[in-house]
Amino acid sequence: MSSIITFLTGPWATPELISWNFQILVMGFLVCISCALVGTFVSLRRMSLLGDAISHGILPGIVLAYLFTGSLSLFPMWIGAALAGIACGVSIQWLHTKTRLREDAAMGLTFTTFFALGMVLLGLNAENIHLDVACILYGEIGLIPLETDWYLFGKNLGNQAIWSMGFICIFTQLATFFFYKILLVTSFDLSLAKSLGIPVNWVQYGLMFFLALVVVASFESVGVIMVLAMMILPPVSLSFLFTRLPCILWSCIALSIFYSLGGIHLAYAMDFPISASIALTAVFIFLPCCLLGSKGGLLIGLFDLVKKPQIEDCSTK
Repeated sequence: MSSIITFLTGPWATPELISWNFQILVMGFLVCISCALVGTFVSLRRMSLLGDAISHGILPGIVLAYLFTGSLSLFPMWIGAALAGIACGVSIQWLHTKTRLREDAAMGLTFTTFFALGMVLLGLNAENIHLDVACILYGEIGLIPLETDWYLFGKNLGNQAIWSMGFICIFTQLATFFFYKILLVTSFDLSLAKSLGIPVNWVQYGLMFFLALVVVASFESVGVIMVLAMMILPPVSLSFLFTRLPCILWSCIALSIFYSLGGIHLAYAMDFPISASIALTAVFIFLPCCLLGSKGGLLIGLFDLVKKPQIEDCSTK
């Protein structure tokens, strides 16, 4: 019993821990909800591997942006990453349509090439680049409280990284709200979307821009590898519970809170990295959804298979 109490109260035992972990909690929630919203439409389009490709393919854009500006601020990083992400997506589409390569092979070839190019750029300019590849890949959300504060008109508004991610989160939610119908139609029925005059290709590129934006805003906190988990696991888990898209999108908010809280408590109890703990929490939530979900859960499906012959046998007697 005492171990359970320690697990629940440990990260909040002192005012200093509350202040520190609350910032991590807020940042984790903002990252999770932003990734989940974009990831829902990425999953609907069966583009999960494309998300992986773009999340790795943006590395040369990030390095070039740093070389040209000498800054790790969000705006130049996003411009570089967005351009690299679009180039990665266009390259995949071109290889798939103009050559005999299958789409999965085109994705694998493209994102490994882009990622290797980024590593080469880092190696050639290693003495001038203070950019940690481990930070890009894995992130460290536990150091978010050490980020500089944002001052506006002489007033301290708090952690600048949280404010930046908060703006990205709000922007993602507003874009999802205003372009919901277009995203809905293009995700489920491309033929209908084209007949309605919707510019399908531009919508695809716009989604890539948002994907790059969220990845760049999140990579310093959880890394591009964990970003992919936050994009895929929420919509996939909720698809076993709901069939309506609005229910999935709204439920992503609650799920993001569970991810952040669970990740902090798991990291504190097991001495794990917090970003990895958030991803593990997402996996732990996915498993019961996959097994017991009312919309295609494995155990529910087995129960139906066992029960159905019994009903048929009774009806034949």
